[in-house]
Amino acid sequence: MRWLAVILVLTLTACSTKLGRDGRTESTVNPKYLLKSEVDRIADTNRTEVVNGLLLIADKLYKRNPKEWKKGGATSREAAVERLRQRQHGNWAEFSGLREGAIASLAFTEIYSGDRVMALIYGLLSMVDAAFEHKDEFYILDSLNEMKLYNCARNMDVAIWKLGHDRTATGELFLLSNELDPANRNLSFEREFGRVMGLLDFMAKVVADRNGRTFSRLSQSVASAIFLPVSFLK
Repeated sequence: MRWLAVILVLTLTACSTKLGRDGRTESTVNPKYLLKSEVDRIADTNRTEVVNGLLLIADKLYKRNPKEWKKGGATSREAAVERLRQRQHGNWAEFSGLREGAIASLAFTEIYSGDRVMALIYGLLSMVDAAFEHKDEFYILDSLNEMKLYNCARNMDVAIWKLGHDRTATGELFLLSNELDPANRNLSFEREFGRVMGLLDFMAKVVADRNGRTFSRLSQSVASAIFLPVSFLK
C-alpha cells in the first residue's frame, strides 16, 4: 500500500493548477512528464531517496567518528557530506582510480589512513550511480538493469555486516555505528540501511517486471563480506 501512495504522489506532482478566465482552477501538465512513464517517475523518486538515505548515513557516521572528516581535510562534517553530494563533479584522486566495492572496502583496511566514512559512502554511492546508469532523471526511452539494482541492494547488507564486525588488529571497530549497549541501544544505522536496501529491491522488481524478465535471488553469505559488482554487469 505504501508504494501505491508513492505512485499517487508522483502522478499528482506531474500536474499544476492555474486560474482560468472564469476564476476556476484548471489542471495543467508539466510537459516534461509527458515524456515519462509511471516507472520513470518511480525511478526518479527511488534514486533520490536512496542517495539521500546514504548521505544521512554519512552524516550519522561522521557524528560518531568525527576524526574521519578531519583526516579527509574537510573544514566541517557538513562540508564532507556536501562533497559526497557533489561527487560527480569532484576530484577523487585519493582513491587512485579504484571503483565501487574496491573503494568501499578501503574503509575496513588497516593500511588505509584516509577518511573511512568518505571511502565507504562514496563507494556505495558510486554503486548506486552505476545501478541507475549515472542518470538523475529517467524518461520513456531510458532503461535500467534489474540485476545492477539487486546487487546494489545486497551490497548495503554487506556494508551493515562490515560496520558491525570488521575490526582493527587491536580489536576496535574501524567505524562506530550502531550502539548495542542495552542501556543505550541505537540501531538507527541498520534501520536506514534497511530502508535503502528495500528501495533498491523494490526498484529491481519493478524494472524486472517492465523488462518482462525474472531474476534469481543469488545466495550469498553476508559473512563473506564481498561487495558484488554493479557497473560491470550488462
